[in-house]
Amino acid sequence: MFGGYMGYYILIGAIALVSWLVSNKLKSKFKEYSQVHLQNGMSGAEIARKMLSDNGIRDVKVISVQGQLTDHYNPANKTVNLSEPVYNQRNAAAAAVAAHECGHAVQHAKAYSWLTMRSKLVPVVSVASRMSMFVIIGGVVLMSIIGSGLGMTVALIGLGLFAMGTVFSFITLPVEYDASNRALAWLESSNMLTRQEHDGAADALKWAARTYVVAAIGSLATLLYFALQIFGGRR
Repeated sequence: MFGGYMGYYILIGAIALVSWLVSNKLKSKFKEYSQVHLQNGMSGAEIARKMLSDNGIRDVKVISVQGQLTDHYNPANKTVNLSEPVYNQRNAAAAAVAAHECGHAVQHAKAYSWLTMRSKLVPVVSVASRMSMFVIIGGVVLMSIIGSGLGMTVALIGLGLFAMGTVFSFITLPVEYDASNRALAWLESSNMLTRQEHDGAADALKWAARTYVVAAIGSLATLLYFALQIFGGRR
């Protein structure tokens, strides 16, 4: 049972390596497009407020938060939270991130179904993700001591909890891609950026989306590994 510990470590190592490569590529892209200064001279915060206004959204605040790549939209208090570089700077990378986060605000205002589903799952998944590994390992230990039965039941509960996180990661994909599509469509239709600036923003958002793809595939691969180990242990 879990005799494939080495297989598990190889899987986790491979996922971590791919995630690191994509993350590094994302950082390099944002660094590159941070050098593409906007001809319109607008900061990320100004672009965000303009996009919200153009979409008729008056009850969402744009605020600055510490850190890098900490940008997010909070539907609970209706705030577009932009990291300090994005909030203050006036370049293609800042424009891309600011518009993307406002894309989530537009989704919220229009009751975009995937965002609604994701928001409802957040409290459940936050608990399930913290417990899943402990429950799976606990079930595996019981199976090795007393065989199937109770151990299998506990392991399957843990697997179900982990599966919730995997489903959540896949639900996140259409939410993120749609927010980027809304952002890029608005940036183009409003003539906010030049063609070079728009291409840079699109490339930056493409790599940002790939981090979510890697996370979802990694979660699915780990789930399948656990399932094979648990059910394989019955033989």
